[in-house]
Amino acid sequence: MLYLVVCAAPPCQHITGLVDLLQDAGWGVQVIATPTATTWMRIDEVEQRTNHPVLHRQRHPDEPSLLPRADAIMIAPATFNTINKWAAGINDSLALGVLNESLGAELPIVASIYAKPVLTSHPAFATHLQLLREAGVRFTDIEALRPSQPDEPFRWHAVANLLADASTSS
Repeated sequence: MLYLVVCAAPPCQHITGLVDLLQDAGWGVQVIATPTATTWMRIDEVEQRTNHPVLHRQRHPDEPSLLPRADAIMIAPATFNTINKWAAGINDSLALGVLNESLGAELPIVASIYAKPVLTSHPAFATHLQLLREAGVRFTDIEALRPSQPDEPFRWHAVANLLADASTSS
């Protein structure tokens, strides 16, 4: 089972392409979205493909957990905001809670950043990436998901291949 954490960036509008690729590789996929990502995604399509609800809010104390046990974690697209909050240990959404807990779970964790160059050049960003790398997170190149031409699909294979490498070496 793979937890796929999805942030609000243009690739999330086409996340079913990644879900299909992951399922073809044998993964069961549980999508956990940031609150804003839920407004950008076609949730019904994602739920139909995964046979799981898209989770996006912290559960109430009297509600049962709907999360199956994870074997790996993927965050794609990973935004500037989420990366910085994750590295700082901020736990203000279900997505960040899952990511923060995953650092201590000794599971393969892969991420593919999708952020503007003006944001990725912020001095805190490099420090946060380094901290997360030291905690075991594997990252694709920052431009890995971007298509070379505007009409091309997002390059989901980059993050799927990284997951395959991380899973076999764990």
